[in-house]
Amino acid sequence: MAQRHLDPTDPTTAGPAGPVTPDALADYLRAQATEFLRALRLHRETGTGSAAAPPGEEPVDAARALRHAARRITGTLHTFRPLLDPTWSETMHPELAWLSGTLAREHAYAARLERLLLALQRLSGAAPFPAQLTVGSANAGPRSHPAATTDRGNLTVGAAKAGALLERQLTLARTRSHSAALQALGSSRFHAVADNVAVLASEVPLTPTAATTPIDLRPLAAAAHERLCDAVTALPLLTAGHPYNAEALVHGLSPDPAPHPQDAPWHHVRLLLRLRRYAHELLEGAEARDCVDGRMLAAGTALNRHRDAAEAAAAAAAAARTPRIAPATAYALGVLHADQRHEVEAARFAFQQSWEKKAMSTR
Repeated sequence: MAQRHLDPTDPTTAGPAGPVTPDALADYLRAQATEFLRALRLHRETGTGSAAAPPGEEPVDAARALRHAARRITGTLHTFRPLLDPTWSETMHPELAWLSGTLAREHAYAARLERLLLALQRLSGAAPFPAQLTVGSANAGPRSHPAATTDRGNLTVGAAKAGALLERQLTLARTRSHSAALQALGSSRFHAVADNVAVLASEVPLTPTAATTPIDLRPLAAAAHERLCDAVTALPLLTAGHPYNAEALVHGLSPDPAPHPQDAPWHHVRLLLRLRRYAHELLEGAEARDCVDGRMLAAGTALNRHRDAAEAAAAAAAAARTPRIAPATAYALGVLHADQRHEVEAARFAFQQSWEKKAMSTR
């Protein structure tokens, strides 16, 4: 099949000569556990804020560092589970997933609010909303759109109220997520997770076979790569190859609050791409993060945009279902929802283009 083994960094074809033994797995897990503990210490020293960084470097966000380390450990447990103690792995995996999910929500709500307010400003030609001055603009990502005109009729009238409604709803959700994260970090459940990670930093519970036999990790990494390729093959890439997919707007602002039915397979591919990236990091060493194939990076960026736009569209639709809102407000939210669904389609198109370039490069 043309789309299989299409990554130049496919673990079945690239990397150092000879097998990659379970020692590499143990080293990687210890390194991620150490990063987790370092981020935890930073969080305890700085609270929920960011630590100061040397000139020219980004400040360190303790919660984000915790989340990233937890995700890498979780992804590694998933991919290389046959080589790890099953009881320990089955206990750690859901707990780390719970932690990373809990810590991610506050940032996600903040980024979603910023994205929606910027889109409303662009669509209506209005002045920036106050919340845009308080949320970092780096989360929005590069996007180019035609300059907005000032005469937008009902959209201009309703945009300010729509922005205020979204700000109230998403700020409340962000505040609740912040409280939930603080509560989680102070809970006995989290302390149990931290204790287990502290043990992992010094002792990785490999199976007896993996601890005594030079097993090659590449087949397990290759299996993760194959799962990604299979999931991409199942996507409607032919539809995504067109710049406009009318079927994607059918769900619209219906009373059904369920997630958009077209989104789930794309979200799944995004998760599989992350697992494959972590496996690549493990096989290739710490420098792999800086040596990721550009087309694979572009594919991941497109899927991140897809997730962000899909969730923003869902937030606009949820706001439009608010009882007793003014017609102009509902209209503005409907236009905003459609705009974000078009962003979803643009991200799918970008992913399709990057993935097809990878396929062409291996022919």
